[in-house]
Amino acid sequence: MNNAKLSAQLSSALQLTLAPVAIAFPDAAPAGVAPFEGVVPAGCAFWQHATRRVFLTAAKDHALCAIGVHTHHLANPVPAHQTELADTLKAMSGLDYVRAEEVGALPVLRREVKHVLYGPLGEFPAEPQIVLIFAHARQGLILSEAVARIDSGAPPALGRPACAAVPQALNHGNAALSLGCCGARAYLDALDDSVALWALPGAKLERYCAEITTLARANQTLAQFHERRRAEVEAGKRPTVKESLNRLSS
Repeated sequence: MNNAKLSAQLSSALQLTLAPVAIAFPDAAPAGVAPFEGVVPAGCAFWQHATRRVFLTAAKDHALCAIGVHTHHLANPVPAHQTELADTLKAMSGLDYVRAEEVGALPVLRREVKHVLYGPLGEFPAEPQIVLIFAHARQGLILSEAVARIDSGAPPALGRPACAAVPQALNHGNAALSLGCCGARAYLDALDDSVALWALPGAKLERYCAEITTLARANQTLAQFHERRRAEVEAGKRPTVKESLNRLSS
């Protein structure tokens, strides 16, 4: 596993302020990994905890998040899960926030999940199945360019619920962009109004990282090119592209 190397590569190229988060879905609890202690209001809250430490969860830890239990296809949910899910969807439907046909279209993990392992990518003790990145627009620009090269197309931009980005990326094997949802933005300080969430399938992580590094370097050089070119034009000059490139290299 090159998790530490890939995490450092992502953090450096994108200038991340939060560690990339790794997620895996082991059938058995890994040895030496502590279970999560405490209570969270929603499963997405685990992502913020996972920027700092490695831990393991089961369905009971997600019990207050009926939507997250559903999208993550968690095994052995608490007995009240179906009632909680029905009440949640009824409330959302009453606000015309979610309609019946939209519920059926929500991404859900195809395989039943017994455990969810979370942690910073650099410290992750297993092969990540999903890597989450909190990114602002400039970082997202580089991510979108890299993803388009590897996935041969633009990533889907998902809305509510934010947790749907995980099954979307894992089920299809391609990256997904989540604009979050009002719940995730209430529960996660990291998901402020300037930030979106990217979900990358772990199977392609090395390839994404290579392109992200290349494109981050290219974006930095081209940003300088455009900034200097703007200054020249605003000063009354009409430089050719060749002249601007020569000044960039001088």
